[in-house]
Amino acid sequence: MNNLSRRASLLSLAVGLVALSAPSLAWASAPESSPPPPPSPPDPSDPGFVRYLLNRIDDLHRGESSHGVLQMRVKTEHWTRSMAMESWSLGTELSLIRILEPKKERGTATLKAGDDLFTFLNKTGRTVKITGAMMGGSWMGSHFTNDDLVKDTRLADDFAAELSAGPEIDGAPSHVLTLTPRPDAPVVWGRVEITVRAGDLMPVKQLFYDEDGAPSRRLDYGDFREIGGRTIATRITMTPLDRPDEFTEIR
Repeated sequence: MNNLSRRASLLSLAVGLVALSAPSLAWASAPESSPPPPPSPPDPSDPGFVRYLLNRIDDLHRGESSHGVLQMRVKTEHWTRSMAMESWSLGTELSLIRILEPKKERGTATLKAGDDLFTFLNKTGRTVKITGAMMGGSWMGSHFTNDDLVKDTRLADDFAAELSAGPEIDGAPSHVLTLTPRPDAPVVWGRVEITVRAGDLMPVKQLFYDEDGAPSRRLDYGDFREIGGRTIATRITMTPLDRPDEFTEIR
């Protein structure tokens, strides 16, 4: 990713995209217009630490506006595909992703406007509204779904959370947040586990479990860099756990 100081992660579009952002897919640089820096974190033993951590994860890639050029690589059992995309977002309600490469798909675009999702098919000049069963379909052939792009949850509001000690990461301690959806929350997962580094509270992994408690997919964060005074992940990778050799990587 070039000119990182001007770019935003696909995460700021939607989990932003993954409902957790839950990450939002809204995948990896700092937003152009960022919220004010959070207050100093409370001690992990403080009752307010968990809520602080949830809000920090939510706000990490959010801003009033963002613009980015992104690379997406999708590997499946039968093929590997790479795409270059340009993205814009305004708040959490409006976002646009337009394909730059490959040439045959240049101009194809996805628009999110509130809870509505539209795809412009450049080959035919048609605009299609994504509704109903299509929401569960693959977005741009990736392991993210159309529904991921639209969902916009707030972790502290939509989940009850428990904090526990996590595994060592590169010899350093970590925390694990175990999230359970609150009643009537607009969440499709039965449970979500988020692993964060204890030193800088950066998320490194999210595990998503279905309603039967089976692990379904994993979102990994990598290539951490300081951009615009903020440390963020400049690479995210989604892996379907029933097909562990497949993945979608955005950077």
